[in-house]
Amino acid sequence: MEKIRIVQIKSKIGRPKDQKRTLEALGLKKINGVVEHNATPQIIGMINKVKHLIKILK
Repeated sequence: MEKIRIVQIKSKIGRPKDQKRTLEALGLKKINGVVEHNATPQIIGMINKVKHLIKILK
């Protein structure tokens, strides 16, 4: 599996509850936090839901 590094670049304050929960499920807790995940369809779907709040590093 290919690994994906995700960085949170925007705050979750004022966002809908489902987007906050998606960030928490990805393991992102604060701005500039970095997590690494396998590129599964579930993770890709979560990334697409909050793509305006994160940045993908390869």
